[in-house]
Amino acid sequence: MPRLFGTDGVRGLANSDLTVELALSLAQAAAVVLGEGSIADGRRASGRRPVAVVARDPRISGEFIIAAVAAGLASSGVDVLDAGVLPTPAAAFLIGDIGADFGVMISASHNPAPDNGIKFFAQGGTKLPDIVEDRIEAALGTDKLAPTGVQVGRITRFADAEDRYVVHLLGALPHRLDGLHVVLDCAHGAAAGVSPEVFTDAGAKVTVIGADPDGLNINDGVGSTHLDGLAAAVLEHGAHLGIAHDGDADRCLAVDATGKVVDGDQIMAIIALSMKDRGLLRENTLVATVMSNLGLKVAMAEHGITMVETKVGDRYVLEALNERGLSLGGEQSGHVIMSDFATTGDGILTGMHIMAEMARTGKSLAELASVMTVYPQIMINVKGVDRRALASNEVIAAAVVAAEAELGSNGRVLLRASGTEPLVRVMVEATEQSTADRIAHELADIVRQQLAL
Repeated sequence: MPRLFGTDGVRGLANSDLTVELALSLAQAAAVVLGEGSIADGRRASGRRPVAVVARDPRISGEFIIAAVAAGLASSGVDVLDAGVLPTPAAAFLIGDIGADFGVMISASHNPAPDNGIKFFAQGGTKLPDIVEDRIEAALGTDKLAPTGVQVGRITRFADAEDRYVVHLLGALPHRLDGLHVVLDCAHGAAAGVSPEVFTDAGAKVTVIGADPDGLNINDGVGSTHLDGLAAAVLEHGAHLGIAHDGDADRCLAVDATGKVVDGDQIMAIIALSMKDRGLLRENTLVATVMSNLGLKVAMAEHGITMVETKVGDRYVLEALNERGLSLGGEQSGHVIMSDFATTGDGILTGMHIMAEMARTGKSLAELASVMTVYPQIMINVKGVDRRALASNEVIAAAVVAAEAELGSNGRVLLRASGTEPLVRVMVEATEQSTADRIAHELADIVRQQLAL
């Protein structure tokens, strides 16, 4: 039986894969596993119940899923603070800010509106390690907590949740944004309310697109996975840059004043150099995943910055940051973790720091991004294959070895089974786009032939 938890929580088609029954059961299981601390320190015995923060993005299915999650938690003796529609990083921050025992975010991030997901956070607002997720999954088949009387949990509205998050973001800003004009694409998602407010309060002139969520239009042609509209808006309004979030606002991608995309690797390069210049980049080290462009590693080495690589997923980046007490890490997709201020990727925080560096240096985004040369890269998503058989297929392994030998030190190959979707990702980098394209398509064809369902 495949593992229920993927790279980023439990995700699937709402009301089909991710049902009310599953959401309720997951919440009850999480109360058993994540509420253990409150049992151990005597809070339940003394009548003080554990507390959980719950929030969601605006997709329509989030309404019934968060109701099921809240019911599962409260019926297990957990007091629930419902923060409503907020970004994932806001939920993570609030858990630590109020000292909650754990939290739950209902979101499928950049996925289309019919999908949804459930992400759990531990005390302090950190994502769960695999072993804890496995314990929650194992607890699905065991007895649930069933308190009665005064031990039953309460569900209340977290009235000042958004205000607390806004104050936090403004407090993390190293330089005001006066004189800069930004176009914000909120992906018709969780950032629609918070992001324009924060950037305006920080001094920027703000033009907003993708900020009319109706529960069905999240990520639909907008946001960090659809940057053409943002680029057009930047050119139309003569803005200095554009910033795009995804549905739950834990990502940030950007476009410069000419409409050229600035991806997560370039954003990390900009922030890493800024932090090094200001003496804030601990151990002069950046944490990135194996998906980051080879050009990032080259650029960091040229500026005396070490790069540590992890598996794909911002929780693995966070684990590496915590293990060594480092201050910056992230993913090419735009998840950037600044551990002095956040326990997860925060697209609003990241966008603010990009602009703060523009304001501090007087440089354009294009000038800042030019520190890194992006190696030509191609990513092919091979669908309709048995992703679980990838690691054991000898023909594919041999093809990868041959491709790596051809590229030598001038490129790299990465094949990865997606943790959130039923597909295999084939990524190739080379000094020439034509070479990357050829090798990637050859490998993709082999994957289709070998792993076809």
